[in-house]
Amino acid sequence: MTDSLSARLDAVISSIPAQYPGPGGAIAVLRDGEVLVRHTWGYANAERRIPFTPASLFRMCSITKQFTCAMMLENFADPTVLDGDVDALLPQLDEPAPGILHLAHNQSGLRDYWAVAMLHGAPVEGYFGDREAARVIAGTRTLQFQPGTSYSYVNQNFRLISDIVQERKGRSFGELLQSSIFDPVGMERAILAAETRTMPDGTVGYEGTVESGFRPAKNNIWWTGDAGLGASLDDMIAWERFIDRTRHDTGGLYNRLTAPVTFDNGTPAPYGFGLQRTTMFGRDVTMHGGALRGWRSHRLHVASERISIVVMFNHMSPAQTAAAQLLGAVLDATLPEPPFSENAVALYGTWLERETGLSARIQPMESGIRLRYLMVPEYLDNMGSDRASNPGLTLAAQGDEVRMERPGENRTGILERCDETPGEDIASLAGVYRCEELDEAEVSVELTGGVVYGGFSGILGDGRMEPLQRLAKDVWVLPCPRALDHTAPGDWTLAFERHAGEVTAIRVGCWLARDLIYQRV
Repeated sequence: MTDSLSARLDAVISSIPAQYPGPGGAIAVLRDGEVLVRHTWGYANAERRIPFTPASLFRMCSITKQFTCAMMLENFADPTVLDGDVDALLPQLDEPAPGILHLAHNQSGLRDYWAVAMLHGAPVEGYFGDREAARVIAGTRTLQFQPGTSYSYVNQNFRLISDIVQERKGRSFGELLQSSIFDPVGMERAILAAETRTMPDGTVGYEGTVESGFRPAKNNIWWTGDAGLGASLDDMIAWERFIDRTRHDTGGLYNRLTAPVTFDNGTPAPYGFGLQRTTMFGRDVTMHGGALRGWRSHRLHVASERISIVVMFNHMSPAQTAAAQLLGAVLDATLPEPPFSENAVALYGTWLERETGLSARIQPMESGIRLRYLMVPEYLDNMGSDRASNPGLTLAAQGDEVRMERPGENRTGILERCDETPGEDIASLAGVYRCEELDEAEVSVELTGGVVYGGFSGILGDGRMEPLQRLAKDVWVLPCPRALDHTAPGDWTLAFERHAGEVTAIRVGCWLARDLIYQRV
């Protein structure tokens, strides 16, 4: 390692604990198969004063997904032989089921099960185990889109993969991970840590901030193929060294995981086998992050430079941002400044997407604009008078409509402007609405003291009542800032439908679970 590289890495490493404050963390940087940085700080358990070390077990959360796909590929040379098993686990689906590769590439068309769980009344911090997961998944009747035509992040895609493979092989998912991945790679402490309430070595994930104080995060989800991996920093270093060691083997495991993936129409897909494909600093990168209440992790690999980076926080700071800083330090590169922006006034306002019924709020910012549509806000800083874009999204005004292009999802949506003037009879919104698609799940809308509230009920219980926020005429959102998983699915759009002036139904959805119709009871 050169002196200049060492100085750049030292500068970033020394700044990260202050930039991303919390109980503890861990960082690894590798190049050409050699470890440049293996660094930990703080506490794995602040109450018991257990230090964070390279051997501390950590919840890798959604980084698990690539290991689930690796286990599948190691046990089935042709995974499509499992297509029929997917169909069997969706007994009520009234259209062709997705195939196993649709699951692995997040092209299944399924609605995400922990988002749907909130529609079934799941308590925010309630227990969600195998039984609850099976009930939600087995109740699937329709898809959001035809498999292979688009992208949507869906956790149970990977739970289904792990369930199917362990059933076929007659061995538990944990045993299959051990024999297929952990032992050959040399991940000596890695385990399947499906129960999120505890870790065997006492490591704890924390919520909070420096201002509010940190407290142990409460998790009650039972994760498997979607987010169940427990691994130490040294385990992840072993994984990265294995990737580099097998880089020339065209049939090697990571080369199979990173093979090009397309949608059905041949368009390249930016996600496949539990890995995101993207570019950073002009280089092709494969990567994935992980997040659960109290835990944040991120790993990335730049094959052309033989660089790997792993970041782990046992708190809620953005690990992906820290990973990007480290990569910039290794490459001696900085992100380009955003281009000059005009005022895209034609885009501002509240919109409803025609295809999905989801709300879209476009607001001016000091530099660029903010779009509230997905789980978290998106920012666009390349603007003209009637359009705005970022690397993964373009908005273009077309009269009273906005064309929203999302190439990573292989789709284009049309946003229709909403009537933001007051005037609807809000008392007429009150009532109980029922969704046939979700086993008679209900949403209750009540008016109390002039304020409109809403809450979901279903097979998992009665969710809390939340004050609804009006966006436009007959378009409201039910806030969901906290849910079973992290991140919460975001605001639920409630688009009320009227016939002869009377409210008859609500079109309900968020990006993870779209286009569900609730009829007034």
